[in-house]
Amino acid sequence: MVGTSKTYKIISYVVMILWAAIIILPFLLLLMSSLTDEHVLVANGYSFFPKKFSGASYAYIFQSGDTIMQAYGISILVTVVGTLVSVVLTALMAFPLSINNLPGRRVMMFFVFFTMLFSGGIVPSYIMWSNTFKIKDTLLAQLIPNLLLSGWNVMMVRTYFSNSIPYAIYEAAEIDGANHLKVFTKIVLPMGKPILITIGTFAGLGYWNDWTNGLYYISRHKEFYNVQNLLNQMVSNIQYLATSTTNSGMASAMGSLPATGIQMAIAFVAILPIMIIFPFFQKYYAKGISVGAVK
Repeated sequence: MVGTSKTYKIISYVVMILWAAIIILPFLLLLMSSLTDEHVLVANGYSFFPKKFSGASYAYIFQSGDTIMQAYGISILVTVVGTLVSVVLTALMAFPLSINNLPGRRVMMFFVFFTMLFSGGIVPSYIMWSNTFKIKDTLLAQLIPNLLLSGWNVMMVRTYFSNSIPYAIYEAAEIDGANHLKVFTKIVLPMGKPILITIGTFAGLGYWNDWTNGLYYISRHKEFYNVQNLLNQMVSNIQYLATSTTNSGMASAMGSLPATGIQMAIAFVAILPIMIIFPFFQKYYAKGISVGAVK
């Protein structure tokens, strides 16, 4: 038995090391490619050990100075505010749905489940947010559409509350004189921390990586661009220069521009903050997703 246990541990360590390498190596290749000289990158392709390094790609990205920092500020603000509001709204909706004797519970759950299967589409959504709610070209355009509340998150949190928090605790709190708000703040939120951090991770990733809201709803006020929108605009500018070779000035500009390296640097700059923050929430994420997914 001892030998079997030792062999199992060795195999487990080898498998985990290989799995970690599979995950980490693409990011490492992305970083090394973004630091490779453009001529070497074009001639030799991507490599973990480039023959010549260059910081021209990052110099191009950060040459705008205040613009890139402003975009980072918008991304951070929208991600923090959107994540907090999303978690609060999700918890407020999931808590009543987790109570079995709630009047109209099945009807409310049907409407939540319905939104997971069907959507009005992009055009009706655009008309609604632009003409009815008039959030176009405002900061709210980066915050509200598509990301603020998810039916999947509501169902997952409801399942966690139902399975992990005994109903007897609610009854004991009511006997002690606690109202629904106190039960929610003093019992549900502390005991539901793993799943709330999990859906907060989902929401944060969604807000940080989102570029469609800025594309659809921001056309005039580019100061509301987040990092993804700004970097996407840089990629579009590079592609425009690449296809405008008939103009000698543009052709010479494109010749001195590390186009491939810039695209690698853009991808790395966009994902770096998430790579830094995510490990701190991993233990809550793993626990919340494993328990919340049980039905």
